[in-house]
Amino acid sequence: MTPFGRVVTAMITPFTGDGRVDEDGVARLSRHLVENGSDALFVAGTTGESPTLSDDEKIGLIHSVRRAVGDSTQILIGSGTYDTAKSVELSRRAADAGANGLVAVTPYYSKPEQRGLVGHFTAIADASDVPVMLYNIPGRTGRLIEVATLVQLAGHDNIVAVKDAVMDIDHTSETVASAPDLAVYSGQDSYTMPMMAVGAVGVVSVVSHLAGKQVAAMVDAMHAGNLVEARRLHHLLLPLCSALFVESNPAPVKAAMSKFWGPVGAPRLPLAEALDSTVAGVGDALAALQDATT
Repeated sequence: MTPFGRVVTAMITPFTGDGRVDEDGVARLSRHLVENGSDALFVAGTTGESPTLSDDEKIGLIHSVRRAVGDSTQILIGSGTYDTAKSVELSRRAADAGANGLVAVTPYYSKPEQRGLVGHFTAIADASDVPVMLYNIPGRTGRLIEVATLVQLAGHDNIVAVKDAVMDIDHTSETVASAPDLAVYSGQDSYTMPMMAVGAVGVVSVVSHLAGKQVAAMVDAMHAGNLVEARRLHHLLLPLCSALFVESNPAPVKAAMSKFWGPVGAPRLPLAEALDSTVAGVGDALAALQDATT
């Protein structure tokens, strides 16, 4: 059960030199990602710098990506915020713009109780007929979506998946066992292979910007039951996974893409540009991976 495919790339948002969304850059990057293993593209997530994008910019990303990749690639958008009413409004606008999926992050900072999470996510899922992926990342939001809450939310027809960035294999295992109708996607690149071993179906990836074919090959190997090959690729990808998160995401991946692929601009403040030493570390890891897999 892979409602959004196997490899979903959490796409960075290219900016021009003066900080505007670079529509041509968005198109080029979208095509690059699809040509290199991405089944779906997730725009306006935190990797896409959602906190500093206006709602109009977010909706514009759907249109720009759709023009670039056509109808064959699914487009997901981060429509969840810590404001339920705003999240509902953005979800409706995204549905009208043609989004194939909505990604709703746990409300951050406010740390609602589990019953508040149920109300929040239910309101988003009720806002349209577009399927919803929950985003469970307590390290950033300060609140875990507990397994019992996931089970309850999985009963909603529109809630079909969860991006699991809890980084706890026990939690993933319990989610898979307790909510079998909820597709679990790894939300942490370095955990993808171990999570798939206990039932995850794929990954929402950042590393796929630079190593999309290798990420897709690892995920495909797991689906095929080829654990030896999946394990080999997992270990080869690990240094790159680590290098891309030395500083706050997405600063390292944006700087690395600008150096090794093409200009995507600097992140908007309060994120700072990645240090040269960080980019050098990414380059070393990327070169080693390419040497071992080509």
